[in-house]
Formats: sequence, C-alpha cells, structure tokens
Amino acid sequence: MGGSLKLALEIKSGHDDVIRGLGQLTAALAHGYNSAALVVSLRHAKKLNLTAFSGHNIVVLSPYGVGESSGIVKVNVAPWF
Repeated sequence: MGGSLKLALEIKSGHDDVIRGLGQLTAALAHGYNSAALVVSLRHAKKLNLTAFSGHNIVVLSPYGVGESSGIVKVNVAPWF
C-alpha cells in the first residue's frame, strides 16, 4: 500500500490518428505512468495487431453499441501492472 497508481488514458474517435495515440501512451509510460489504456472504436480495434501490445502495460478498450446492451470490450489481455 502507500504507492500511487498513475494510469494514462488516450481516447480516439473514428477520425483520430491511433498511431499518435500510441505514441502518447508510450511517452506516458516512459515518464512514470504505471499503465496505459487506448480507447478506440470497435472498427479500429479490429484492425489493430494486438500482439504488438503483449509485454507492454497498454490495454486496448473499445465501447460497443448504444442503449441497453452497450458496454466496454477489453480487446486484448495485456497485463495492467
């Protein structure tokens, strides 16, 4: 206990540059953040090569749908810490 957790969060819309977002998250990890999350559309998430995230503290999250059945999908299983 007593330690603090710093999580970098990058949210990208359908028109944003996902690669730039990854650069931002990598810079945050290099400057003391413990973990990072990239939030992208499901369309963008399906295009990503998720093996590129294994071994790094970056997780990809994607919201899906609207209404009652909407939610968040954790697209890969990269460790948080």
